[in-house]
Parts: sequence; C-alpha cells; structure tokens
Amino acid sequence: MKVFLASANAKKIGEMQRILAEHVAGVEVLGITDLEGYVEPVEDEPTFAGNALLKARAGVAATGLPSIADDSGLCVDALNGMPGVLSARWSGPPKSDDRNNELLLDQLHDVPDERRGAHFTCAIAWVMPDGRERVVEGRMDGRIIREVRGSGGFGYDVVFVADEHDAEDLTSAELTPEEKDRISHRGRALRELAPYVAADLSAG
Repeated sequence: MKVFLASANAKKIGEMQRILAEHVAGVEVLGITDLEGYVEPVEDEPTFAGNALLKARAGVAATGLPSIADDSGLCVDALNGMPGVLSARWSGPPKSDDRNNELLLDQLHDVPDERRGAHFTCAIAWVMPDGRERVVEGRMDGRIIREVRGSGGFGYDVVFVADEHDAEDLTSAELTPEEKDRISHRGRALRELAPYVAADLSAG
C-alpha cells in the first residue's frame, strides 16, 4: 500500500514511516521528492488544521493516493503565540532553520527564563481519494532556551526543551528519534490518526 506524504523533509517522512509502521503493516510512504513536477500549494490558511487539509487535498488531487499532510509550528507565550503558522517562514524567504532560530533567540533576548514558555502544535490531515477526511492535533509543551543545542530533529528542536525532559535539560534535538516520537506533537497526533489510517486502508 502506498500513501503520499505532502512533504519533502526526509526526516519528517522517516518519522511518519516509523510511527505508521507501528499500526499499519506494509505501508510505503512517498514524499514530494518521489514525484516529478509536484507543485506545492500556497499555505494561506490562518490555522494549522486549514493548511494541513489544503496540502492533503492537493496531494490526493495530484497523485490519486491516500494523502497525509501536517502543518506544525512553534507558539511562544512571550510572542503572543507567534510564530505559529508562520514558523517555517519566520525569518522570510528562502526558508532557513538556522535563520529562524537566530531570529527567535534575538526576539527573546531580554525575556527572563520564567517567561520563555512555548509549545509545539501539529495538525495532521488524512484525506482519502473518495473524499473521506480527518484532522487530528497534537501538542508538546516546553520552553525556549538561550542557545542552540543538539544535532537531531529539525526546525526549532535545537532551542526547545520539552516539559517531560526539563529535569535533564535536553532539547528535542538531543533526544533519540524514538524518544522524540514518543513525546512530540507530531508523534502524538500521528498515533491518534494511525488507527483511522489502518481502518480506511483496510476498508479500501
């Protein structure tokens, strides 16, 4: 069985493949780089759920395959929930994790540790070619540290310490892939979605 994931991020594809494999046997996850000439839609919805659905619907239209898309981002308390849906583009084009993190740390430079709370949110949309749709959301709470640490993960993982790892002071980029999958916003959302994916694929 093949499922299309509307992403070109190899680490994100691997993450989804690992989690889906726990629930659905024999599923091959294809990404944008596996398709020639795929044109990504403009993410112009104001919510994570809206953008996820937009991308998953576009995936079905382009491939004819059951499609998964996520929209996720970092919401920082001291920035009134920003960068939010703009997380990937926070520092402007072209997209750059390094510049995004540099800008975020600069914006929080004078914010005391006790006010550096933040959370990751992930909305994942599942769309079947017959029109069935489902959206689930996951969340991971934590805080923003003052320097970049870790070589794993992607995005803002290098500056985010989850509440569940606060005692060890480990960023999400310092966790093993398995541990990050267990607590991450995307991992939680995917585990909630996976049984529905299994049921839909089995039903055909």
